[in-house]
Amino acid sequence: MGICFSSEYDQDHSFQMNKGENGSHSIKEKSTSQIKPSTLESPTIKSPRTPIIITKDVKDLRTNPGYSNLDIFTYEEMQIATKLFKSDQVLGEGGFGIVYKGVIDEHVRTGYSTIHVAIKELDPEGIQGDREWLAEVNYLGQLQHPNLVKLIGYCCEEDHRLLVYEYMASGSLENHLFRRVSETLTWSRRMKIALHAAKGLAFLHDAERPVIYRDFKTSNILLDVDFNAKLSDFGLAKDGPMGDQTHVSTRVMGTYGYAAPEYIMTGHLTARSDIYGFGVVLLEMLIGRKALDKSRPSHEHNLVDWARPILTHEKKCLKILDPRMDGQYLPKAAIKVANLAHKCISQNPKGRPTVSHIVQVLESL
Repeated sequence: MGICFSSEYDQDHSFQMNKGENGSHSIKEKSTSQIKPSTLESPTIKSPRTPIIITKDVKDLRTNPGYSNLDIFTYEEMQIATKLFKSDQVLGEGGFGIVYKGVIDEHVRTGYSTIHVAIKELDPEGIQGDREWLAEVNYLGQLQHPNLVKLIGYCCEEDHRLLVYEYMASGSLENHLFRRVSETLTWSRRMKIALHAAKGLAFLHDAERPVIYRDFKTSNILLDVDFNAKLSDFGLAKDGPMGDQTHVSTRVMGTYGYAAPEYIMTGHLTARSDIYGFGVVLLEMLIGRKALDKSRPSHEHNLVDWARPILTHEKKCLKILDPRMDGQYLPKAAIKVANLAHKCISQNPKGRPTVSHIVQVLESL
């Protein structure tokens, strides 16, 4: 369900067991039962405080938006920006609809400086609807951070629902890891991306009311021309627990291979659910394999299940690292990151580190 740059969008977040185009699956709704959150402590990363999100509905956005940082576009302006939604402007497609590359300039709106954008148009017949569209506007309309993709504006005219984002020229992390691109991601570039993604997640978790991202995966990590990473797609984001709450109960949504096992089983969501997804992505960057890959032998289909026991043995661990990175890292550093990934994918949420601790480890490399 990422914002752009993939022609193989597989982000199906319905409650049916539908197989995605690259082998990922949506998660079916589950019943709930009590689970306590992790209590592992680590020093807090100092960052700007995230505001408590004020939810607005479609009527609000039309009559009294209140988001001074967002532009409200007409559907005609969106047509001009995308050259009437021409097929050669398509960046990607998924359960939400189609993403187009566009240009906002003087021809679109008088006085507008030229800017390249990605425009996501919601398909009224698609899997997602107003709820996910509104979540993106409500969160990205109020959250700003260097490692979150910038929402420039939206269109909410009649039945049309469009979102306008900054254009991320280097595409998604998924593309660079698993599809043919001009150059392979180096070790240092992968660690830079991991750190940026962790900082974006830390900003969400370190809030007056934490925000749980709920869809951490390679296709939702977008890269700019300098390979700075930003989290995208907030359609599944959720306000986290506050006060004495240990979790928030919600229907289970996400992508198989990345969703935390306790969340799938119980429907209880905590910040540690995001940490599990981060660990899976870190494994994908280390090993160069997809979270789920049915083309491999049956015991290697699930990356986490296959890699978990290997990560605790240093010599074996070094042998399974992505061979495209050979000679680019110190074994000590690679083992340190592998140990971090192993903790993140712990089956016990209490064994997972906080995102602040993750940032500290990655900054120390």
